Amino acid sequence: MPGQATLDRVASLAARMFQAPMATVTFAGDEGVRRVAAHGTPAGPFPGGCEESLYAAVLARGEVCVIPDVTADPAMAADPSGGTGVRFFAAAPITVPDGRCVGSVNVMDVRPRQAADEDVSALRDLAALVMDELALRLAASRTLATERALRADAERLARTLQQTLVPHTLPEVPGLRAAAAYHPVSVDEVGGDFYDLFPLDGNRWAFFLGDVCGKGADAAVLTSLVRYTLRAAAVYDPDPCAVLANLDAVLQQEHAGQVMPPPYCTAVFGVLDPVAGGFEVTLAGGGHPPSLVVRAAGAVEAVHPEGGQLIGILRDPYFAQVSTRLGPGDALLLYTDGLTEARTGTGARLDEEGLAAHLAAAAPTSADGLLATVHELITTFGDGVSDDTAVLALSVPARSTGVCSEEPQCSTTTV
Repeated sequence: MPGQATLDRVASLAARMFQAPMATVTFAGDEGVRRVAAHGTPAGPFPGGCEESLYAAVLARGEVCVIPDVTADPAMAADPSGGTGVRFFAAAPITVPDGRCVGSVNVMDVRPRQAADEDVSALRDLAALVMDELALRLAASRTLATERALRADAERLARTLQQTLVPHTLPEVPGLRAAAAYHPVSVDEVGGDFYDLFPLDGNRWAFFLGDVCGKGADAAVLTSLVRYTLRAAAVYDPDPCAVLANLDAVLQQEHAGQVMPPPYCTAVFGVLDPVAGGFEVTLAGGGHPPSLVVRAAGAVEAVHPEGGQLIGILRDPYFAQVSTRLGPGDALLLYTDGLTEARTGTGARLDEEGLAAHLAAAAPTSADGLLATVHELITTFGDGVSDDTAVLALSVPARSTGVCSEEPQCSTTTV
């Protein structure tokens, strides 16, 4: 079952989205339906019979259920509210990969009302989020059990997990070239670097890149949680600072009360807004190295909000954001610190200034050109590279057609 903090948050979000006084997350077991999380109503066993409850009806139907007025619904002969006076009821099923409905996310009100289509869609997304975390926890448990039993097989599993932590391909964004690469130090140990690019509402797009602490199966599980949380948080509030704050809250609640040091991550989250001739880019960072913009004229600029602390480990961390514009011929590079902490031939670290100098020498460039420059650096450094490196590059074609017709819009590689 997903963590209690996550379930409580889902119930709270459901109530807030519907502006309703009550919301629950329910699961079915051998003893009937149980409220595992609740907002505005007690959690625990359902007070009525399972077969007579609305929750059981949702489980049986396995689809979204909206009842504007429970008392006026001919299918509801008895009061399913357990004496709470529920009139409005909406629920989205939680289904597992084999198609079984195991629970639901529910919203209730004491007055009859209608539900907007966007509210119903958001409720369905919350149920999917619970389902994804449920699947994630099941996968994590199996991974840990396998690791204890067969250490050699665990290493092989780590290589498989690594391929699931980053998208196989990036989506096509009109007017933008996107490319990404992952450079692992060891093929036998999974790392914690991650990135993604995905659509928001309208013509806006979101992207992120980051690095979780540690390596191995634990890092893989944490990376999956971070990626799911970032995408889910962006759906409801794409403000970059709000997204990082949401991720911080999830990580802190997920591991509250543990004796061991809590896991943490660094990340940069951005939003792309199309404008005439390019994109307005808004970035927020949490303890992550500066992003670099290579201008069409050859200049290299660091894009780094003032502040931005580690995510998931500090009390009341501070996040800040900054905006810049990408015009024709401009390119943006996001990277993890495995690149800048690499040792050059002299034994010194490459650092941000050294990376900027290499990018300036290659300017003007494109998303693919940035990836080629990074690959050349990592290859040149050889044993001087001691940590995995993930890079995500975005560029606006120098031509103002909006689409590069001679090559694909996006690419992802793993080296």
